[in-house]
Amino acid sequence: MDHGHQVLVRLREMIASGEFKPGERIIEIPTAERLGVSRLPIRLALRILEQEGLLEKLPRRGFAVRKIGQQEILGAIEVRGVLEGLAARLVAQKGLSEEEATVLQDCVDEGDTLFAQAEFNLETVAQYHRLNVLFHQTIVKASGNVAIELALVKLNSLPFASVGSLVVDSLRLSSERARLHYAHLQHHALLQALRAGQSARAEALMKEHAHAPLLFNDLLRQFANHDAGLTVITEQP
Repeated sequence: MDHGHQVLVRLREMIASGEFKPGERIIEIPTAERLGVSRLPIRLALRILEQEGLLEKLPRRGFAVRKIGQQEILGAIEVRGVLEGLAARLVAQKGLSEEEATVLQDCVDEGDTLFAQAEFNLETVAQYHRLNVLFHQTIVKASGNVAIELALVKLNSLPFASVGSLVVDSLRLSSERARLHYAHLQHHALLQALRAGQSARAEALMKEHAHAPLLFNDLLRQFANHDAGLTVITEQP
């Protein structure tokens, strides 16, 4: 990851975690000093974040963090479900390569090991999140449809709607364990459908999987309101 991309990823994390609050102004020089970098990568990153919809340009110089409401997040989840559902259908139709099947099976097996452990903390969540991103990334790439990949890039800037950003309630890790384990079990079913060439079932399962966050509306509300206790773990697809 080059230096400019590192700055971009860090700023995304700061916005997603609430370190930069909705409506807060972000100015080049103080932000560059805060991150210990020059102004150029900050300037470029701010422009990209504006294009992604995370920032809005102020009438005068500078940018402000754009407030992202529940309805916008819900809409993005709907779109991701359609796109990833299509990817899963295409993969089931064409079949998994031996390498792709191995990667997906390894993700499922490593996830089983994580959830079998007695201890469950933020480090465990981060490990599972890495596996989850790899699982989804592998399916999208295996579809061979570049348009799906490009369309998902836009959604990857929105936490909760993005596979690359996982929002967890660090104050209620026991309930978070149950939520993530439910998602992991869906991976089992999805991989089974892909291997069996069940395209309609694979598409339906992936859509349902993408909609899993909607089963936890309290967490979505907490995120939209920037409540205390929420942690955003990022892993760029």
